[in-house]
Amino acid sequence: MTTVRLPLFPLNSVLFPGLVLPLNVFEERYRAMMRDLLKTPEDEPRRFAVVAIRDGHEVSPSAPGMPDATAVTDRGPAAGFGDDPLAAFHEVGCVADAATIRERADGSFEVLATGTTRVRLLSVDASGAFLTAELEELPEDPGDGAGALAEGVLRAFRQYQKRLAGARERSLSTGADLPDEPAVVSYLVAAAVMLDVPARQRLLQALDTASRLREELKVLRAETAIIRNLPSLPASDLTRGPTSLN
Repeated sequence: MTTVRLPLFPLNSVLFPGLVLPLNVFEERYRAMMRDLLKTPEDEPRRFAVVAIRDGHEVSPSAPGMPDATAVTDRGPAAGFGDDPLAAFHEVGCVADAATIRERADGSFEVLATGTTRVRLLSVDASGAFLTAELEELPEDPGDGAGALAEGVLRAFRQYQKRLAGARERSLSTGADLPDEPAVVSYLVAAAVMLDVPARQRLLQALDTASRLREELKVLRAETAIIRNLPSLPASDLTRGPTSLN
């Protein structure tokens, strides 16, 4: 088992390998993380782990709230995640490689990272200025029939895109050719289809690529059928993850 210790950035969203993650970092615990990452030489990866929050808040409260206006605001690296941060996060996350970490004049940071490798969360350490975690790197096994499944998912995804374009009353504007490598297909589709966090999380932690593609085929067929009966749909960016509220 290959393990690694990395800074931990919990989000109310799921990051997949190969997907871009823009972050607006203003909380002190995450500012401290970025300042630490900037100490890494430019020719080495500046890595941190992203996990989806199961129970808690991405941004900690900054002032006492109702009904007790005198309550002490929770602070520190584990603020908002309860007494056991490990239990507050989903077990499987993704390593992010920060290509850009830009500090603003007010001390906040603009970060652009890309998901790289799936990891399993083993332990969380809240003793420092920011959360760190012991993580087990997870292999991406192809599984049985991944190639044929990827072809089917791509066909279903193109149909899904066409239905989305029709529901939005505009032309399809994806432009770029879709990939054909099964694992890449599985992650792109997982990020692109409009799903809630638990559904995305299930796709991230699928046992292998083939299992993820099988589930996506079911989802795409179901979602495409639903779209037929909807007059309009919100926009969805197919290559970028959501910007963190942090």
